[in-house]
Parts: sequence; C-alpha cells; structure tokens
Amino acid sequence: MNFMKQYAPEALVKMSQKINFPSADRNKGPILEVLQKFIDKDKEGKLLEISSGTGQHAAHFAPHFPKLTFQPTENEPSLLDSIRAYAADTPTKNVKHPLLINVVDDWTKWNVSNDFDYALNVNMIHVTPFSCSIGLFKNVSAVLKPGGLLFTYGAYANNGVLEPQSNRDFDKSIRQRDPNCGVRDIQDLIKISEPYGIKLNEIFDMPANNKCLIWQKFK
Repeated sequence: MNFMKQYAPEALVKMSQKINFPSADRNKGPILEVLQKFIDKDKEGKLLEISSGTGQHAAHFAPHFPKLTFQPTENEPSLLDSIRAYAADTPTKNVKHPLLINVVDDWTKWNVSNDFDYALNVNMIHVTPFSCSIGLFKNVSAVLKPGGLLFTYGAYANNGVLEPQSNRDFDKSIRQRDPNCGVRDIQDLIKISEPYGIKLNEIFDMPANNKCLIWQKFK
C-alpha cells in the first residue's frame, strides 16, 4: 500500500527533510488530550506507533511524556527521512529512528520487542485493505504487555451508521480510489480484535467527525 498516494490530495509542505501534513497539525492536539487521560507522564514506558506518516505526531506527543520511548514505524519508505528529521528535533530525544514495516507481516519481522505498554495507530485503518486491520490487532496483541493499551484514531462507522454526510462522502472518495479500502465499522473491528485478546474500552468523539478508540489487551 502506497500511503503517499492516499495523502496526495492534501497539500504537502517540505521543511528540509520534514514533510508537513496539515491534517496532522490539526488533529495532534485533540489526540494528545486523549493520550494524557491514559498515559502517566511520570512513568517510564514504551509506545509503538504503527503507520507514523510524516513523524509529526510522535514529535508532538513525545515532549509531553519524557519518560516514554516512542518507536515510530512506517510502510512507505519515502516518509522515513521525514520521521527521522522530526525525531532528531524532538527536545526530549525520546523518539527512536523509524522502522520500515508492513502491518500484515508477522511482528517477528518488525525488529521490535514484545514488551510495549502502548500502541498508537492514526488514520491508517480507513485507507488500507481490511487485511491491514486484522494485521494491526494480531500483531499489536503480540507486542503489548498484558493490560497494554492501543489507541486508534480516524473516521469510523458504528452499527452500520456513518455520520455525517461529509464522512459518507469521504468514504465514497476512498473507495473510488481503491475498492479494498474505506471507513470501517467499529463493530467489525471488535469482531476481529477479540480473538486476539483485545477489547474496546472507550470511544471518544473527536473534532472533524473523527473518533479515538481505546483498546486494551486482556490476555
């Protein structure tokens, strides 16, 4: 999956090696507010970010959790330099160099440990085939500690309902580009997550008709 093609309609601004997605600048604040409800800034830990995009999110979140080590990952090679550039400029120096991974590959190919406290996935589920959602839950279950949390963010339907009209238009535009992609129903994600020992705990309504879902590994 070439994520750059998915982001192509959005204006990109390059700053040295950094790439700026305006949507990441818009949503990083609201996502941070949710993370702060669940992550203790004074406690050491590890967070695995899957599909890090440009690296803007990790660089924004990391200074607020100075004792948390962020491990960014990405499937699109052309984004790795941007992630590295943002990581290098993070004042707390707690963002590691990114890893090139494919979310559908078994986690043993990712070159990561299996002792993460948290995992984060922003705006990937709706722009990838459903196999990527399955891979996300399967592999996150393997790398999270028992009780560990997974945060996912994006547009979602729920119980067959996708609101408002702008989200339905968004879903249509995604499926026109790739019929294998599209906004997913939360209930479908619950069905594929539970066999891997992950349950949905909370749903937060976010700006621009998005949601942040809080999942937990229970076994």
